[in-house]
Amino acid sequence: MSGDEARFCDRTYDFDGATGALLSIPSANPINHHQAITDPTGCEPIDLDARLFVPTPNGDELPATVIMVPGSLGVAPNHEQHAETLFRAGFAVCLLDPFGPRSVTSTVAQQTQYSFAASAFDVLATLRVLRARPELDAERIGAQGHSRGGSAVTTAAHRRFADPIVGPDVALAAVYAVYPWCGQQFLDADIGPTRYRAIIGDRDEWCSVQEVQAQVNALRQRGPQASVRVVSGGAHSFDRFEELHTIAEASVAPTAPTVMLADDGAMILPQVGEPDPNTTDRDAFVAAIEAGHGRRGAAIGGVGHQPALFKSDMVEFHQFWSR
Repeated sequence: MSGDEARFCDRTYDFDGATGALLSIPSANPINHHQAITDPTGCEPIDLDARLFVPTPNGDELPATVIMVPGSLGVAPNHEQHAETLFRAGFAVCLLDPFGPRSVTSTVAQQTQYSFAASAFDVLATLRVLRARPELDAERIGAQGHSRGGSAVTTAAHRRFADPIVGPDVALAAVYAVYPWCGQQFLDADIGPTRYRAIIGDRDEWCSVQEVQAQVNALRQRGPQASVRVVSGGAHSFDRFEELHTIAEASVAPTAPTVMLADDGAMILPQVGEPDPNTTDRDAFVAAIEAGHGRRGAAIGGVGHQPALFKSDMVEFHQFWSR
């Protein structure tokens, strides 16, 4: 979001006449996963903005809902387009803004402006609010996250993270992780009943395709229905209707080793090998940079049929789990 662009809460929308109800989401700013898991009520509180678009009721049936979580550039035109597509397909859509209330415009150059644990906490906080809405089906609420948002929805699905925050009986019905960053993974990859799908391009310069494949394989070992699609020739953000271009200030480290998370959320730096509840995202990123994995500049954009391919895969997955 540029300095001249209106904040999300001040933008106007019209999805076939639906302008979207502006919601306040009580979330939190845990310093790391360990704090989120061991002291969820003690984390610094914050209220986020979201817009909820609900389609015209189909008889007595309440609609399934998709929480839409943006990546490092905040709520962008591609997220708005996907939200409108799903709305027209009959879904309620909750478009979440985790940036504005935190006074963040972009995390492209610096991902540590707030923690990845906070991003996942946001998803569960939104789930909790939506489950209480009488116009929605509380048992059919899924989430779709892009890039950093893909990391957020993935972590939010894990029971080790979710149970202390929303309770063991509350779960996302499904997760669609779009070119997700999977640089942090729980040793216990249990996501309970949640259906999971990841999609990523094989030319992604921001996120590791191998880490995404490893995450999905770990989920499969625990029994959930998980799948991954690797798009040939796809770069990061291949769902965008814009030419492939490089963002020079992007700080990326796709070759860095994975940071594992213990059951209590304590990070296990690969250079250390033991869980430390005080380790933060910054510690992990600094270690990766010092090991020579960090660099500046990475490409985004869609080429040819890629945006259409993405739209088809997205709609098909959400229609599948919401039946």
